[in-house]
Amino acid sequence: MALTRFERFLSRLLRAVMWMLFGAFKLFAPHQRHGVSRLPPITNPLLLLSAMQLARKIRRKEITSVEVVQAYIDRIQEVNPLINAMVKDRFSAALQEAGQVDKLIEEETGGEDVLEDRLPLLGVPITVKEAFALQGMPNSTGLLSRRDLVSGADAPSVALLKRAGAIPLGVTNCSELCMWLESHNHLYGITNNPYDFERIAGGSSGGEGSILGGGASVIGVGSDIGGSIRIPCFFNGIFGHKPSLGIVSNDGQYPPTSGLQMGFLCTGPMCRYAEDLIPMLSIMGGPNANKLSLSDEVDLKKLRFFSVPHNGGSHLVSPVDAQLLQAQKMVVKRLEADLGVKVQELFIPQLKYSFQIWGTMMASPGKDGKIPTSFSELMSKGGKKVWPVWELFKWFLGFSSHTIAAIGLALVELFQSSNPSSFIIQQKESLQQDLEKLLGTDGVLLYPSHPQIAPKHHHPVFTPFNFSYTGIFNILGLPVTQCPLGLSVEGLPLGVQIVTGKLQDRLSLATALYLEKAFGGWKEPGKTTAKP
Repeated sequence: MALTRFERFLSRLLRAVMWMLFGAFKLFAPHQRHGVSRLPPITNPLLLLSAMQLARKIRRKEITSVEVVQAYIDRIQEVNPLINAMVKDRFSAALQEAGQVDKLIEEETGGEDVLEDRLPLLGVPITVKEAFALQGMPNSTGLLSRRDLVSGADAPSVALLKRAGAIPLGVTNCSELCMWLESHNHLYGITNNPYDFERIAGGSSGGEGSILGGGASVIGVGSDIGGSIRIPCFFNGIFGHKPSLGIVSNDGQYPPTSGLQMGFLCTGPMCRYAEDLIPMLSIMGGPNANKLSLSDEVDLKKLRFFSVPHNGGSHLVSPVDAQLLQAQKMVVKRLEADLGVKVQELFIPQLKYSFQIWGTMMASPGKDGKIPTSFSELMSKGGKKVWPVWELFKWFLGFSSHTIAAIGLALVELFQSSNPSSFIIQQKESLQQDLEKLLGTDGVLLYPSHPQIAPKHHHPVFTPFNFSYTGIFNILGLPVTQCPLGLSVEGLPLGVQIVTGKLQDRLSLATALYLEKAFGGWKEPGKTTAKP
């Protein structure tokens, strides 16, 4: 009972502070104005094909890689001024590489099967979150102090996709230091949601989510330590996957992890079409992907399905939106009607402490006893630690080089206890055991992606703990696929998380393929009315 009172007090205090800060923010924050209220519709049919379809047509010489790459360049140039998703392009180099692909295909004598086996993404364009190293591209993660940094090599996951034939078009925006659920920084500005420019695209992989959701990319690379793949995929109506731990390399991205954090960070695929998830994961995982048996057939009728509608009512987190609850119920009805399965609805009491569990584990020292690098240190320039109170004062005067979200996180650190609560550790261990036992090797759990549909810009400062709906699964190390479920009455994406046991990624990916057929998958935002 004491913990519940503390939660209520903390929630009220935080909201009061955030309202005060937001009032000041409204005075100083720049606002993007556009003469249009929605994205232009897609006119080139090449933009409506999956990566696998594009690769197949390129190999068969039905289309050229140059045609595909140019189509995506045209679309980016058309929509990026409206959504600010891509922050640096490499269009000229991409067209040259596409030309080389077409020449290779003309000269290939081994046939289509040889190309498919050796280069499954040959000639297909791709976009990459700016936090990842992509040779010749910036790798600032939104920090002004890193604005001149250019990557000299590729992150391993990016290198594997390029080795499979993918052609990078450029890098996309993220939140400052990848630790906030709105992609906004003082280097590149703010990214808009393609369904409504007044809404956020999510974070930290928000630029990637926005460019994909806007039909200006087909596949992309994201990272996730608290929902940074799944939240942008949800808000932008696309598919994403947080793999089982240890499958895809996390090297080559900034900021680096420390303490226990390296056990929570995951790199994974983001895409508009569910059929691209397994091929991308197979490529990005390299030899580790063999642990997932992704080529094994999955019979959905033989799986056990569970549905958890909410986290149990934490006072730190918003109630789940009625439209999201209804969408999840519709999934349950379709599964039961189409597959003949019985979906069991569950309430898991430990989920109520999701934020506390995430925060405690993220701040815990590693096995070597070293505490994680503080956010203030990561924000520093030249090794000098940022003083968040002074930085907040500078921000009020308009002189800070950091966003209010980053400053706020640094301030929260000042009040964090270095001694983890034994009660919270107990809840984490209990939840871990219960879920692993529940899911086993044939269980699938449906859980809300976020309690709210995509919020308006800057509004997450009022509900900073809502990300815990995704963050808890980073701590538990369970694979999760984010799946779109159509649009809300406001024309904004709905969705659900599909959770499975460790190394059982193929189950959630197979379920996502089914739900894409049942609910239509990604919906083109140019055909919906976005609010001006």
